[in-house]
Amino acid sequence: MERRVLYFEKTGKENTAACLEVVKEAVAEAGYRHVVIASTSGETGLLFSEGLKGRGANVVVVTHSSGFKEQNTLELSPDMKKEIERKGARVYTGTILTHSIETAFAAKFNGLYPTQIVALALRRFGEGAKVCCEIVMMAADAGLIPEGEEVLAVGGTARGADCVAVIRSAASKRFLDLKVLEILAKPRV
Repeated sequence: MERRVLYFEKTGKENTAACLEVVKEAVAEAGYRHVVIASTSGETGLLFSEGLKGRGANVVVVTHSSGFKEQNTLELSPDMKKEIERKGARVYTGTILTHSIETAFAAKFNGLYPTQIVALALRRFGEGAKVCCEIVMMAADAGLIPEGEEVLAVGGTARGADCVAVIRSAASKRFLDLKVLEILAKPRV
């Protein structure tokens, strides 16, 4: 098998449109049926929902949990959520797997816990690659994508998208079954 990989010189949202093109091409050529996209404000989720509408893919937009930055706040507005859903995507908001209860213990007791070690290890491939792994497990945990299937995952560094990966999905309790099969786009930094 031969595949083209797109490398970006920088991280960030200026790579989002190129990532959308990579995903459209992968859906058309390889027939991926599930696409999971990370989105905080909803801009990236909306762009991908619009771009993938009518292409036959199950599009899942995964957001930050409530209180991720400030207590009792969601970064995704209800209006943006409705707009994404109008484009045919499903929106999931849940606890980010590497920002769980262990984060509270680490802050309180100055320790390092297993999920943080996993996050640090995944970041060796880039922030977006870490996010791709997290959102696939979150979507599988929520029953929005099946386990054991190859899915496209789109993540980014801070805002926008800068990483596209092909991942064999697994729920978080079967994390060791999750497999990153291909990286289709990522920053080189």
